Amino acid sequence: MVPAMFVQAQAPSNPLVGFLPILLIFAIFYFLLFLPMQRQKKRQQQMLRELQSGQRVLTTGGILGTIVALEDDTLVLRVKPDNVKIQVARSAVSAVIPEKTS
Repeated sequence: MVPAMFVQAQAPSNPLVGFLPILLIFAIFYFLLFLPMQRQKKRQQQMLRELQSGQRVLTTGGILGTIVALEDDTLVLRVKPDNVKIQVARSAVSAVIPEKTS
């Protein structure tokens, strides 16, 4: 039998301490990955809502064109040099090309 003075009483462990690293990693992922992705998605949706006829746009397929007509989910682009008109999905627009002010 072990004398009572050599027996160590174990302090009750806090379950939060065990989950703290996991919570910390989740917080880092949220602030470095998820939050910027949500902001970028909101900016992209706002840009798609604010498209207007006459703007030059770039599609995800790399096509540069000028918006001729807008519909709910599609738009018609005029592509130079032969003034060909193509219909693309509104969601295919990746960027609005700013006008050059020379």
